[in-house]
Amino acid sequence: MSLVGNWSYPTNIKFGAGRIKELPEACAALGMKKPLLVTDRGLADLPITKETLNILDAAGLGRGLFSNVDPNPNETNLDAGVAAYKAGGHDGVIAFGGGSGLDLGKMVAFMAGQTRPVWDFEDIGDWWTRAEADAIAPIVAVPTTAGTGSEVGRASVITNSETHAKKIIFHPKVLPGVVICDPELTVGMPQFITAGTGLDAFAHCVEAFSSPHYHPMSQGIALEGMRLVKEYLPRAYADGSDIEARAQMMSAAAMGATAFMKGLGAIHAMSHPIGAVFNTHHGTTNAVCMPAVLEFNAPAIADRFNSAAAYLGISGGFDGFRAFVQDFNDSLGIPRKLGDLGVTQNAIPELVKGAIIDPSCGGNPVKLTEDNLSTLFQAAL
Repeated sequence: MSLVGNWSYPTNIKFGAGRIKELPEACAALGMKKPLLVTDRGLADLPITKETLNILDAAGLGRGLFSNVDPNPNETNLDAGVAAYKAGGHDGVIAFGGGSGLDLGKMVAFMAGQTRPVWDFEDIGDWWTRAEADAIAPIVAVPTTAGTGSEVGRASVITNSETHAKKIIFHPKVLPGVVICDPELTVGMPQFITAGTGLDAFAHCVEAFSSPHYHPMSQGIALEGMRLVKEYLPRAYADGSDIEARAQMMSAAAMGATAFMKGLGAIHAMSHPIGAVFNTHHGTTNAVCMPAVLEFNAPAIADRFNSAAAYLGISGGFDGFRAFVQDFNDSLGIPRKLGDLGVTQNAIPELVKGAIIDPSCGGNPVKLTEDNLSTLFQAAL
């Protein structure tokens, strides 16, 4: 495959098929001699994980593994991961997997040397400065899906198991020092995960492009990220072994997470509490919410999406783009309504209360209130 690159933006990325073999060199570059590989339960026994552990073992780096990670990781998972890290005498983390494994792995590296509770580092103001920066362990990130882009992110989403609220924990040094993007690791993804994670990347790009904040670099990345998803997600969905499509989707995932430094919005403000309460798949939830949010934000974003639609080869400007999104969801087997994901009418007040305090609200182009969020949830239900 000709899609190979070494990139230093937003961090050191080794991109290309077969590059998982370079994992020992990535660990060495960050000074790791005994890393802990953190992944989720579903991946722990799969061949790609076993082969990765074999690569580490052959290089004298051991077979340290922690996989007690829920689909929406919480502080209980985190405490267990930190305990495993300390008990094993590890000196760094390999965050391996989809969003849950990547987010939890990054947090294990972050919290292993902290004395304050994780909630003290929520992404509020300058709370991140409370952390002991020198105590943060080095991180190598290895994504096995193409969606969240957590491998190039400076934060993780952790669910509070008591309040069922998703919290964004931020620190600049949570950004992995090395990322290995090997599309061969994504070949085994089932169709529904391919669709859900791919549409997560698309939602990141759509919301970043919609955000009113000034960040022209992110704006450009978001636009090209949307194009890659539009062109290559159907191919990856139809043929999981299409390595070019898998590679382009890995790029789109990293681009989406880079772009949303500009901001997220109502899609994520809604999906975070839904995921926390109903344990839904994050990317799929984003996709279900997207048509209603586009309709809601139309007065503020129609002009910019008129030009975006032309670039994407979609006729009809914003209206054409909005219609494309619903058709795109349908073609990928995404349910049309939140009720199809198990969300119930009586939960809307609780979901609204979770959404209005979500940091994503600040990036929505139309100011969010409890009243209009309630209307949005009703429209998407």
